[in-house]
Amino acid sequence: MNKSPTHTGGLPAQYWKELDNLFEVLKRKSRFQLGYPLSADFDYSPLFRFLRYSINNAGDPFVPGPSLHTQALEVEVLAWFAELFRFPWDETWGYVTHGGTEGNLYGLYLARELYPGGLVYYSRDTHYSVPKSVRLLRMAHIIIESQPNGEIDYEDLHRNIEAHRGIPPVILANIGTTMKEAVDRVDRVRGVLANLSVSSFYIHADAALSGMTLPFIDDSPPFDFSAGIDSISVSGHKFIGSPIPCGVVLAKQENVDKITHPIEYIGNLDTTIPGSRNGVTPLFLWYAIRKYGREGFRARVTQCIGRAEYAVDALDKIGCKSWRNPYAITVVIPRPPRPIVRKWHIAVNGENAHIVIMPNVTTELIDEFVADMRI
Repeated sequence: MNKSPTHTGGLPAQYWKELDNLFEVLKRKSRFQLGYPLSADFDYSPLFRFLRYSINNAGDPFVPGPSLHTQALEVEVLAWFAELFRFPWDETWGYVTHGGTEGNLYGLYLARELYPGGLVYYSRDTHYSVPKSVRLLRMAHIIIESQPNGEIDYEDLHRNIEAHRGIPPVILANIGTTMKEAVDRVDRVRGVLANLSVSSFYIHADAALSGMTLPFIDDSPPFDFSAGIDSISVSGHKFIGSPIPCGVVLAKQENVDKITHPIEYIGNLDTTIPGSRNGVTPLFLWYAIRKYGREGFRARVTQCIGRAEYAVDALDKIGCKSWRNPYAITVVIPRPPRPIVRKWHIAVNGENAHIVIMPNVTTELIDEFVADMRI
């Protein structure tokens, strides 16, 4: 006869020890996550009771399905972001994604269906998910040079679009590049298109990080619907913070209608990339935006900007040449020695590296990092 488990949850002691060890590793490493844009000060424990249920937001969030779901709260989240990015609600569609990559893939998918023969333009500083997405979608593409600060080179963009007149351009605008948090100016991109008399085009904004900071900074570059974008992707697990990766994608309803198909056996519309969708992450996002509101996020962004300036000053004092783009919470530094890269989980690219000053990054933590850089 098998012996009954002697530990809570039905696991033998050896497996609990394995889990305990993993937890301690995660706990220890989480303190030193300076190189990746992940807010670590979230607390969703009031929502843990919902984890007892298999929550699946399958299909279109605007068409409630028969499964256990949180689609009503998901729609509230979408409405909040639509207002933030100045999308007219009655002309807007979107859903909570598994992350920024899915949002970018979705924007490019809509662009391909709108312009099957279109040509995608993106800069060298664009996130690696974009080249992968254009290959998956089999879209022709051209890589545009970047300026030293990571922003797209508008003259090179002009030359390439001019050289391919007659082919609708699909432009991926970076609203905060991965390494330097540079912002491609949507107004200047639109200026290039106007100068070349291009009337058929599509602009997708990859606003993974800066989509949750720029709206709360006075006089920041416009990048929203009013600036002329067609779709936007923003991460939820970055600045907002979440234990599960997630994001939001918004697009024009008229473009989404072109790909919509009814699926009888789920009682819903096929408008999203995945079928089954996480019903817990919309709950987390809903909780966070209700907890902080616009003014709460503004305060958090202001705090991060101040601490990013503090980090630049502190690094400069020890002779470490650091810099940041205007409005950025990312501080670019020379590539540190390997032990520092490993300890602080620093993101590196060639000779450059960066630290990202998220809401949980204190001046004391910055001082500790600077002390390591001094050695």
